[in-house]
Amino acid sequence: MSLEQDIELIAKQEEVLVFDQFDASTAWRLGTALQALAASRSLPVVIDISLHSMPLFYAAMPGSTPDNPRWVRRKRNVVLHFLQSSYAVGRRLALQDATIESKFALPDADYAVHGGSFPITVKGTGCIGAVTVSGLPQRDDHNLVVEALADILGYEERELRLPQ
Repeated sequence: MSLEQDIELIAKQEEVLVFDQFDASTAWRLGTALQALAASRSLPVVIDISLHSMPLFYAAMPGSTPDNPRWVRRKRNVVLHFLQSSYAVGRRLALQDATIESKFALPDADYAVHGGSFPITVKGTGCIGAVTVSGLPQRDDHNLVVEALADILGYEERELRLPQ
């Protein structure tokens, strides 16, 4: 799949995967759904769901490493800054042959344009936070989040998933 096709499908994901409302109970359902997916596949990931103001869910699965929380923080920072998925920002920068530092003067130490963090968007409100996974190759991190969001929101995941 080309960068342009990735960008187009991610834009569709971001348009469709929107909540009517989102609260701590919703975060718990989404987080435990991600945790169950990760456990069933023995995926060594860290899962984080945070609003702009505070964390709501966190889990470190067996096999995850001390680097994963740092990746979570950096990917989440991209979503909270651009109000788009970290993978969308990364794909757009790759298309422009640019880095987040060269284009936006944002340091790599604090921002990672790798897949795995997705905006939590509420209809009529906008982006209120991010759901983030770290521990797999970036496309797989992104797809895992999309799979859980699609399931929670009642969409067919295979229609939204980025192909390998």
